[in-house]
Amino acid sequence: MQRLYPLPAGPTTAAESYGVARPSGPQGRPWIATCMISSIDGSTVLAGVSGGLSSSADRDVLLTLRLIADMVIVGAGTVRSESYGKPTKAGQRIGVVSNTGNVDTSTSLFTSGAGFLILPENAPPTSVESVRAGIDEVDLAAAVRALPGRPRFVHAEGGPSLNGTLASADLIDEINLTTSPQVIGGSGPRLMSNAPDLMQPFRLVHLLEDNGFIFSRYVRQSTGIA
Repeated sequence: MQRLYPLPAGPTTAAESYGVARPSGPQGRPWIATCMISSIDGSTVLAGVSGGLSSSADRDVLLTLRLIADMVIVGAGTVRSESYGKPTKAGQRIGVVSNTGNVDTSTSLFTSGAGFLILPENAPPTSVESVRAGIDEVDLAAAVRALPGRPRFVHAEGGPSLNGTLASADLIDEINLTTSPQVIGGSGPRLMSNAPDLMQPFRLVHLLEDNGFIFSRYVRQSTGIA
């Protein structure tokens, strides 16, 4: 993996470039980072999943961010399509966001005790630990302030609907984007969906390359991160 920006250019690793200190988010909430991959033409999936777009370096980035995160949040659709199981990091919790509560809680993600649900207040009862905020749809601004264990750094792993909801609530502090050197075509989803028109400026922190894959990291302009 090569660092292209900031200069001087040179070799780097996922751990060196992504395993950096992060501050608390605004108003004392957790710092929230997203991590996504897209093709050159903007699709986030190939045959319904992201794996076909990925590479070993991209997987290293994702695993590095997971290892340093206090908590992961992810949409229920992504949990189903990507077959989430028990996290490899001991003690890490994974919050699954769902507006309906229609989530299979018999998987190892939940039976291990790592998984919990993030639901609207009027979602059906569940025997699984849950954070509830909002009516009919999850109020993520309220939910992230009620996450168990008071995490400092939360890693959001999509999909596009969750990203759009986070952006709509102005909850994204960092965007980690891998651009896969492929043109996919089709009608795959973008990085975000169902968000209104927004104007949220971000600043490029680094730009890396590996075998044609481009790795960009952005943080919101209002932070002091170098």
